[in-house]
Amino acid sequence: MTTSPDVVEVGDRTGGLPSATLGGDSKGSVEQLALALFIMVPFLAVVAAVPLAWGWGVSWLDLGLLVGMYFLGCHGITIGFHRHFTHGAFKARRPLRIALAVAGSLAVEGPLVRWVADHRKHHRFSDAEGDPHSPWRYGESVPALLKGLWWAHMGWMFDKERTPQHIYAPDLIKDPALRRISRDFLWWTLLSLAIPPLVGGVVTWSWQGAATAFFWGSLVRVALLHHVTWSINSICHAVGRRPFRSRDRSGNVWWLAVLSCGESWHNLHHADPTSARHGVLRGQVDSSARVIRWCERLGWAYDVRWPSRARIESRRVAAPSDTA
Repeated sequence: MTTSPDVVEVGDRTGGLPSATLGGDSKGSVEQLALALFIMVPFLAVVAAVPLAWGWGVSWLDLGLLVGMYFLGCHGITIGFHRHFTHGAFKARRPLRIALAVAGSLAVEGPLVRWVADHRKHHRFSDAEGDPHSPWRYGESVPALLKGLWWAHMGWMFDKERTPQHIYAPDLIKDPALRRISRDFLWWTLLSLAIPPLVGGVVTWSWQGAATAFFWGSLVRVALLHHVTWSINSICHAVGRRPFRSRDRSGNVWWLAVLSCGESWHNLHHADPTSARHGVLRGQVDSSARVIRWCERLGWAYDVRWPSRARIESRRVAAPSDTA
């Protein structure tokens, strides 16, 4: 089993580390209500988007804001929260490290430290007891799997118990700048939602332009990014091809590759969690790995853990000619 070197077993003690994020190790009713609103309001916007786009269309400005903000937040999650902060797939110069923390926060998927702690725990117990969001939680029958898919996709976020951050992310808590970014998650959320209507209003110089930009660039964008990210937890642990050895049921789901910025090549990730590239086979698009390569060439990222051919083949369970 491969785990992050930053997971430290210290029981229930905090080791004197400062508080990292809003709230403690359990969710209150107010926070659960806020979470429900942040899930349902953007989702309802997506439902409304279909008839609105059909009847009135969507402007190029609104579409550009949706796509631009989507991939900014998505790469902030995949490159920053996931590959860098959670798994240490590469090291980053201080400005890039801060920028990745902010970009990931703009995805509105929770505070940095909490996100990393949850994901490190997921890898420690992947698809076994203790995994925060395995779709196999309730069994392997069809009804159990349907219930498990719901749990893995979004139900787990309403669990009152939280992953102990002082156990799973002490390295991030000790960094004052990252701790501050994590604690200011509410402000990053407001900024993320405010950018599209501000741009839309200024460009069109109208309240209508601000309103449509907020609808498409804020609400619809957040909902799409949320459900694509959550699909990695649910769909990619239930279906997909598995050309690499892993101790869980992680699979490659090709049709999510572009929208997930390469995260849906999930089987390789669980076979080799610290790899900076997830799409390692022919034709596997991985935009996150491409951006990391650019950052490496610019000198912003270093000690990148690129998988060698020998490293890839050593983890295969299928013939070398197989592609996912």
